[in-house]
Amino acid sequence: MIGIPETDTLEHARISANVNTGYQVTTADGKPARLAIIDADGSVIEAGPAVAKEAWNVCIAVQKNFWIGQGHLVIHSSPPGQSKPAKAA
Repeated sequence: MIGIPETDTLEHARISANVNTGYQVTTADGKPARLAIIDADGSVIEAGPAVAKEAWNVCIAVQKNFWIGQGHLVIHSSPPGQSKPAKAA
């Protein structure tokens, strides 16, 4: 897609971004919120600042690769099909 994509489409949350600080997430009424990854069963498997940072880094990496002409329009945070072992609690 070329051009500016549509934003402000969420009913209950707002996502903004700044090139210096990454993503900021709030509820629609401005209260702090956080990003989460939810599996197919509806369980939250990862949440918080680390998710926002990873999403931001993947977004930046794909854009930079496109700009430098490497043709890598897909960025994975780990090799596709390879899962990292869960960290011990």
